Amino acid sequence: MSDTHAESIPFVRETTLPQAAPPTAERGVYKWGRENLFATPANALLTLVSIYVIYVVLSAILPWVLNGVWNAGSLSECREILAGTRGGCFAVLVDRWEQLFFGFKYPSDQLWRPTLTLVLFFFAVAPVLFFDLPRKLLAFTAVFPFLAYWLIWGGPILVPIVALVGVGAGYVVYSRLVAQSFAGGFFGGIAAAAVVWFLGGYLVDATTGPSSLLDAVPSRDLGGYMLNFMLGVTCVSLSVPIGIALALGRQSSMPLIKWLSVIFIEFIRGVPLITLLFVASVMLAYFFPPNSTVDLFLRVVIMITMFSSAYIAEVIRGGLAALPKGQYEAADSLGLDYAQSMRLIILPQALKISIPGIVNIAVGLFKDTTLVSVISMFDLVGMIRGPILASTDWNGVYWELLGFAALLFFVVCYGISQYSQWLERRLATDHR
Repeated sequence: MSDTHAESIPFVRETTLPQAAPPTAERGVYKWGRENLFATPANALLTLVSIYVIYVVLSAILPWVLNGVWNAGSLSECREILAGTRGGCFAVLVDRWEQLFFGFKYPSDQLWRPTLTLVLFFFAVAPVLFFDLPRKLLAFTAVFPFLAYWLIWGGPILVPIVALVGVGAGYVVYSRLVAQSFAGGFFGGIAAAAVVWFLGGYLVDATTGPSSLLDAVPSRDLGGYMLNFMLGVTCVSLSVPIGIALALGRQSSMPLIKWLSVIFIEFIRGVPLITLLFVASVMLAYFFPPNSTVDLFLRVVIMITMFSSAYIAEVIRGGLAALPKGQYEAADSLGLDYAQSMRLIILPQALKISIPGIVNIAVGLFKDTTLVSVISMFDLVGMIRGPILASTDWNGVYWELLGFAALLFFVVCYGISQYSQWLERRLATDHR
């Protein structure tokens, strides 16, 4: 082959060139900062102002935190240790941690009971929040509320057992009758549970002695962050199903059920929560039978649940209204009755749409549990405003205690918010 013919053949590379790094302006921190912080002159100005504000805030807070005193017996001792140095007196958190978390009346030798209840709570709520877990774990979730009641309050073990049996009997009756009539199954289940609880009350009253495996703790001895957490979890858990029932009742074709739901929702939404708490503290006992002692904790739970369920009902009603009419017609075309269409088709879609609103109400409700301090319930804020600041040792410590309370509430509320965002992504609520 001649040299001229060889030079006319195109060159074909047998190996791949090594991958070259992108230009410096298109990678790393430089690229991120240019696109997000200094994309335009206005963004650059806002970035510089924000950096200055962060510097001013941190320069004031960090020395106060880093120079803080954690070991002292009183505020005066903290000031002696600081000796003019700027720092926080965090020793109050170490000295009064038991009161901040559990109140000042709960027996110190029984603190393992609410602590164990909190640990079991995470195991009970896991299969509800993360539906990839085995469904068999829901059996423990169903038993947990009754076990938690007995661990925290103590007393005869027959009380939670009777309550559990009553709920089980009500569910069995409901599942048998709901196929014929949703209302019949609902009210039949309530009647069955009430009969079991009524008969079980006589059994509990007649049983004494060895049935009390744990010492009874009155609810007035509950306090601290434990009280806020219990009120938040209990009221949110109860208000969601009640809110669903109210939303369905407001859209019912039966005038009596519709107008009862409308009156309840509009009245509760028009009354401040603090007013309802005063009603729970002073007036609600008059609505119960004479000579019956209704626990203050139960009265507060009733009022907070009523308040939050009215708002949740409106959120869920918005989710129901957002569904196209074709979904209801599809359920009818499949031959499903009202209960089946709501359970299998309508409510799953409406609840997915309503997740942000429900979470918003849950976060607000958890923070509003601090209002119980105005009716002499020593929650976390009540403990700070009352026994701790009233003591001569720590009178004058404000920022440390209130900042710690804010941190506790922020952790829980931020966790709820992040879970809701994960759930929205998982369920694809944007209908992509």
